[in-house]
Amino acid sequence: MKKEELQTALKPIADGLFGKQGRRVYERPHFDVRPLGDMLADLAEIRPEEWYGYAFSREPLNGKFTDEQRRVWMEKALACGREYAKKICDKYQTDDPREVAKAMGMDVSFPEFPEKTDRVLFAEFRVPNKICIYMDAVKKAEKLFERPGVSEVLTKELDVSGLLLSHELFHCMEEQYHEEIFTKTEKIRLWSLGFLHNDSNIIALGEIAAMGFAQEIMGISYSPYLMDVFLVYGYSPEEASGLYEEMMELAGRPVLPVKTGEEKDA
Repeated sequence: MKKEELQTALKPIADGLFGKQGRRVYERPHFDVRPLGDMLADLAEIRPEEWYGYAFSREPLNGKFTDEQRRVWMEKALACGREYAKKICDKYQTDDPREVAKAMGMDVSFPEFPEKTDRVLFAEFRVPNKICIYMDAVKKAEKLFERPGVSEVLTKELDVSGLLLSHELFHCMEEQYHEEIFTKTEKIRLWSLGFLHNDSNIIALGEIAAMGFAQEIMGISYSPYLMDVFLVYGYSPEEASGLYEEMMELAGRPVLPVKTGEEKDA
């Protein structure tokens, strides 16, 4: 499938943090299902800075940016996330996301499912201090560690709910430090006419920084962006495989050949 066709087919799939998905009222595209461990191994080879194509593909203003702008913003946003992870861990003398959340006065809950939504949702931050981690997604993900190759990439010690919590903690920090944090102060000028102008925030920067923040706190070697495929796989291996194709295409890397018959994992 060509890159343009792939992106069009995947528009209804993951639109933000860790694969939020809308309910589909269309004829779903079909993708060859690939072994999860193999896909994760491929994606783990992509350096955090190289995820800029995928990171900005969900940005509403993406068409106004050049690749050079995307690369620069990617590096700056990741650095921002890492900086604030170190800052908050030093402040509270812990890198345990649950302890950090408690020290920050966050109201963290772990309901089974989100309420009143037509999306598959894994976690969310609600202003000013509420974080929800949805356990249906976490439980599905934890079962996937039994798949061949998964724990070798993600490590058996990976705390899925802790990773989701870490990501959402950054969005809380964005609110607390909104007057100075890069993801809120960096803007793009959409138009100007004399003394009049319209500057806009870049939504993708907050998501990129949250990934850098979560990676730093959790001490993982791979980019948390690959968790989109991992978590979506728990709901639809086919759509996770399609998402993998998109990620690899946007990173300029070849996709896995499709295995058949006994080569596929269960």
